[in-house]
Amino acid sequence: MNKRVLVKFSGEALAGEEGYGIDTQILDYIAEEIKELVDNNIEVGIVIGGGNIIRGVTTAADGVIKRTSADYMGMLATVVNGVAMQEALEHKGLNARLQTAIKMEQIAEPFIVKKARRHLEKGRVVIFSAGTGNPYFTTDTAATLRATEIDAAMLIKATKVDGVYDKDPMKYDDAVKLDTISYDQALEDHIKVMDDTAIALAKDNKLPIVVANMNEKGNLLKIVNGDFSKCSIVK
Repeated sequence: MNKRVLVKFSGEALAGEEGYGIDTQILDYIAEEIKELVDNNIEVGIVIGGGNIIRGVTTAADGVIKRTSADYMGMLATVVNGVAMQEALEHKGLNARLQTAIKMEQIAEPFIVKKARRHLEKGRVVIFSAGTGNPYFTTDTAATLRATEIDAAMLIKATKVDGVYDKDPMKYDDAVKLDTISYDQALEDHIKVMDDTAIALAKDNKLPIVVANMNEKGNLLKIVNGDFSKCSIVK
């Protein structure tokens, strides 16, 4: 099996209990989990959302800030998180590269798919930030797009739950975990694994989406090695 994966983290995941900003202890934990993958010769790409700093949809809600501008603000938030993640990975002794969909040469490389693949082949972790570089597209869609472009074997969405449920497990005790979901089922039932654009793109490219709990230590490595007992798969 191709040992190249893309891991998607939400921006909120970095915020910790505060709900805002970056908790460096969580950042350190994530870096350690990524290091475990790299130490096992797995090539890793990362996409992080920006919701711990700003969300485009929310910022544009009352019309004061246009949606396009709000989305660009959200893209910049993902770059802030990308810089933090690069620092955390390098703190662990890993080689990491930050690529942005919007040029900002003083901070990161521009996204060039061939360059990204070359970094991965050399064992460097590549963080893809600034979304797709276009407004109206989420970082879920950006993650699916980048995973497809780098020919990843799977896209792992690291969340706070151990998979996909028929309803919110935080609210309903009788929520049932769905081990495997088809792309069509996810689209038809509007199961909030990722947004519909991301799922449709994954379906077109036969890219499996694995939803897993990021707080389950060692879970990323287990998934890459074929243990899907503590996650859900959309395929």
